[in-house]
Amino acid sequence: MIIHREGKRIIYVAAILVLLLATISYRLFPPAHWGLYVIYGSLVLLMLWVVWFFRSPDRDLTKKPDAFISPADGKVVIAHEVEEKEVFGCRMRQISIFMSPFNVHLNRIPTDGRISQYRYHPGKYLVAWHPKSSRLNERNTIVVETDGGTRYMVRQIAGVVARRIVCYCHEGKEVKQGDELGFIKFGSRVDLFLPLDARVHVKAGDKVKGGVSTLASFSEDTPQS
Repeated sequence: MIIHREGKRIIYVAAILVLLLATISYRLFPPAHWGLYVIYGSLVLLMLWVVWFFRSPDRDLTKKPDAFISPADGKVVIAHEVEEKEVFGCRMRQISIFMSPFNVHLNRIPTDGRISQYRYHPGKYLVAWHPKSSRLNERNTIVVETDGGTRYMVRQIAGVVARRIVCYCHEGKEVKQGDELGFIKFGSRVDLFLPLDARVHVKAGDKVKGGVSTLASFSEDTPQS
């Protein structure tokens, strides 16, 4: 496991703040006071969590040409047919993954293709599982067109805690399944919109891993992971 580059600056800042708070606490409390141990212990746990949050674990990113792999770690909260109005203007299959602050927050490309559209939308910061967060929250919309002409969309959505969404895509960029798509800091949601002929292999409540779990495919017998 390595630390993702998006976390390095935050980790440095957090380390400085932890040292500053530890120094102030040392001056406020008498030596060996129980309050010092509580504060020091809390600061150590906080620092460890910040470092752990930006982890990028080693994974077997085996290529699955006929499948759409999960763009994020987390829990599937939506897996049904919807009317997609922002880009396609038709009914599509939506799969939404909620990422808690304890999940890996690196996002990945679901399958090979070319970025045909990228759009940033400023917005609100509703809780990520709110039904309206998909269209009202700050978000990035990424449309990918495969070599076979299939177009699908990935949407990174900010939430109450996640105030920073990072996207590495731009229009015209060639991408491969498993490539880094972006990073969402401190919990949020990723939506995937697929054509109706895609067969969904997950349901609400399922836990998935980014770059590993199969969410959907054009084959009936493709396993989830």
